[in-house]
Amino acid sequence: MKKILMLTGLCTLLCSIGCTSKKENEKEDQVKYLVTNPVQKDTMITKDYVSQIHSIQHIELRAQERGYLEKIFVDEGQFVKKGQLLFQIMPKLYQAETQKAAAEASFAEIEYKNTKRLADKNVVAPNELAMAKAKLDKAKAELALTQVHLGFTEIRAPFDGIIDRFHVRQGSLVEEGDLLTNLSDNSKMWVYYNVPEAEYLDYKAKVKSDSAPKVGLLMANNKMFDHSGVVETIEGEFNNETGNIAFRATFPNPKGLLRHGETGNIKMGIPLKNAILIPQKATFEVLDKKYVYVVDKDNVLRSREIQIAAELPHIFVIKSGLALTDKVLIEGIRLVKENEKINYKFEKPEYVMSHLELYAE
Repeated sequence: MKKILMLTGLCTLLCSIGCTSKKENEKEDQVKYLVTNPVQKDTMITKDYVSQIHSIQHIELRAQERGYLEKIFVDEGQFVKKGQLLFQIMPKLYQAETQKAAAEASFAEIEYKNTKRLADKNVVAPNELAMAKAKLDKAKAELALTQVHLGFTEIRAPFDGIIDRFHVRQGSLVEEGDLLTNLSDNSKMWVYYNVPEAEYLDYKAKVKSDSAPKVGLLMANNKMFDHSGVVETIEGEFNNETGNIAFRATFPNPKGLLRHGETGNIKMGIPLKNAILIPQKATFEVLDKKYVYVVDKDNVLRSREIQIAAELPHIFVIKSGLALTDKVLIEGIRLVKENEKINYKFEKPEYVMSHLELYAE
């Protein structure tokens, strides 16, 4: 009787184990991982470049005559119009010299007229008339010169712009050439950024000579500037130390938000022909190197190191390491391991690329 009970229990145990094993195998058979191929297509990547922002006109205003700074008619940071009076250097000495020169010019003119009347009556020789004329011309030239010096005592705005910090104060004694302030025309801004030689060559090869590519500007507060800029010029030579060449983009600045000396990041689109793309989700890192799992002909996972050429939202542009025929695992990467045999479901790469957020874990 005991033997019968033992045999019955053993059979029950073996049956239970067999059923459990069968269920686990069925469960394993039901797990299918999603794979796809890399896709090749033309795309556009965005490159960031550190930039310096400059006014289209930024000049120094300096004293053109020596004297005391008698008046300052504007304030720092003020917008001024072309021709507006900004500074007045004490003009009294130059006014006196102008008055003296004007009197001498009047005297020379009277003398010339008298000599001409006498010359017309043949009372004086023609040479005397010529000398009187030369004396008058000299007096007029000296008057014009003093008027120029008098004009130099007034410093006016050569164009519309914004006044910078004052380097002198009212009452200061200024010498000829002393810096008074700076003036900036911020109606448009020139933004300079350096491009490596290889990227410059790609840019020239892919951008038509008669086109003016547009770029964006990321400001220091991490917000995009409201207006796009246009790449208008490239400098004539490379910097031998850095291997870069300077690009210049022009941005409209209607609200005056940008100022001379600011910094930012230029965002420039670069077209890529026949780029090989895979989802970022398909990659994993080991010691700062990027890998993917590739399914071989026996449905076994093999890790493959890849090189990244560029990064897009949810997508990597592959430089090397993958062929278009490779089957790449894009789901359950953390649940599998090297040399593991799997069941998989293949999804067309075009569909995967259009539903990338759907596969995000």
